[in-house]
Amino acid sequence: MVSYAGMLVLAPMVRAGELPTRLLALKFGADLVWSPEIIDKKLIQCKRVENKTLGTVDFVAPSHQDNKPPSVVFRTFPEAEAGKLIFQMGSSTPQLAVQAAKVVIKDVDGIDLNAGCPKHFSIHSGMGAALLQTPDTLCSILTSLVKEVGEPYQKPISVKIRLLNDEVRTVELVRRICSTGISNLTVHCRTTPMRNRELPIRDYIPAIFKVCQEQNVSLIINGAFQGRSHFSQLRGELNLSEKIGGMIATCAEANPTIFSPTPLAWHDAAKAYFTIASKFNHNVNNCKYMLTRIVPGKSKFYQYFTRCKSLAEVEHVMKLLSDDGQPLGDPTQYLAECREEEKLAKQAAGNKAVQKDKPRVSSPVKSLELKRAFEEEENGEAKKIKS
Repeated sequence: MVSYAGMLVLAPMVRAGELPTRLLALKFGADLVWSPEIIDKKLIQCKRVENKTLGTVDFVAPSHQDNKPPSVVFRTFPEAEAGKLIFQMGSSTPQLAVQAAKVVIKDVDGIDLNAGCPKHFSIHSGMGAALLQTPDTLCSILTSLVKEVGEPYQKPISVKIRLLNDEVRTVELVRRICSTGISNLTVHCRTTPMRNRELPIRDYIPAIFKVCQEQNVSLIINGAFQGRSHFSQLRGELNLSEKIGGMIATCAEANPTIFSPTPLAWHDAAKAYFTIASKFNHNVNNCKYMLTRIVPGKSKFYQYFTRCKSLAEVEHVMKLLSDDGQPLGDPTQYLAECREEEKLAKQAAGNKAVQKDKPRVSSPVKSLELKRAFEEEENGEAKKIKS
């Protein structure tokens, strides 16, 4: 069973935490990686598919539109992620949480419940940070996951929370959560209304850690860590136990190699990321999203990548990125030609569709010939009747 104690891990991040980011983080020293949050109802729809071409295991949801193919909701690469992948789900119902967890449990190394995300898409149905206000529901979900998924499959169950408004209430909640049988607690050291630009509150950590130790639950803390060296430094300054782990989100989104004591510069990190994304034929929109997180906004490449619409275009632009982050050329003309080709292709497709749907009209000559033949046939029949 996976161990969380003292680990430095990649946070669950919607959009940013897809397969290429996780693999790059692992390559540069992340001890564990979390998947992006996936909602229980979405996961329950999925079918498990072994992708022999890529060597991945894909969880594919059917499309409800005739013109759209099925979509890959979650993809893992066991060769690199086995033993290090924690799957995070969003849920507000014990039954659905258990049903969803069973879909993926054989292909991941633990299930984590999101009880900390303050975003509307997570809390509007009672999920994410909304669970902090309904501790009975929160603990019921965790207990069900432990009893019906964790124990039968010998996989750890964990949860990620935020701080409540004061230390006493926070510690009381932690005590209840730890009594459910979970293996790990991750605490984002900010309250629900706080945003990432605000300094985290670390004063509660000693009291939280004490409760976790009493219940044999490991503790990971999250909030404003800039890399492995920074986390080790802060843990020492705060006189925290080395058994306490750290989780990195924002800075890892900007550079997934920061788990290494010597992370790559942004231009090398961008190249390393794209190499992985290209290998797995990753979705181009998500690839662009990550590249615009890694590439500084002031760099010309930020705009270059934004204008790309295919992995081939991204690859062309990437080849112009020098070892010091400067452009070896200008892809503007190339990208303009790509857009023109795209425009012509759409026009051709539109014309083809119009021709296909257009009623067939005979030529005037053929129409006249058919009319005469019909009249001659009628006249012939009439003569037969008279005779």
